[in-house]
Amino acid sequence: MQGHMRNDRRRLDETVRFLKSFVESPRLTGAVAPSGRALARAMAAAVGPLGHGLVVELGPGTGPVTRALLERGLDRRRLVLVEYDRRFCQMLEGAFAPATVIEADAYDLKRALGDMAGRPVRAIVSSLPLLNQPPQRRVKLIEDAFGLMGPDGVFVQFTYGFLSPIPLQTCVGRYLARCSAPVWRNLPPARVWTYRVDARAANARQGWRI
Repeated sequence: MQGHMRNDRRRLDETVRFLKSFVESPRLTGAVAPSGRALARAMAAAVGPLGHGLVVELGPGTGPVTRALLERGLDRRRLVLVEYDRRFCQMLEGAFAPATVIEADAYDLKRALGDMAGRPVRAIVSSLPLLNQPPQRRVKLIEDAFGLMGPDGVFVQFTYGFLSPIPLQTCVGRYLARCSAPVWRNLPPARVWTYRVDARAANARQGWRI
């Protein structure tokens, strides 16, 4: 009983923090409440086998997806959280140590992860409000992401809309985009998109160069 009360209090505190951040910076926050448990679990599951290497989370906010990743067995030492809001960073450091928390602009990913240069990255999981950004900024983000991950990585992103957060015309011949069924238990309902390098297209381009 006490455990449930603590969890309810934690969720309420997180929602209050998230709402305050939304009021102050709606373009950066993009939602009025943290991702629900069902959506967080769907995003963590979309990473697939955890394998080796770092898992980088962009815009973790109060940490619902972070918790879902840890519940799947991810070692906290492999977790890197890139968050713009200083208050969220302080909360994340207290809740998820020894995970690495970086206060930075996730859209400038190479600079944000500069200290991680040379370390393999398994996956990048994003809760950024991408549809609030112009297409060229979204395209740059996924290009930078795969520049860090290499061809075996996966980029995971959720959206409340029907359209791919990364423009699909950009993906043709470069990335394989897959969309989940709606997560109805989230409010509002959301979908999880995954992007991977299109190996066949990459091999074709390499063969053409030869």
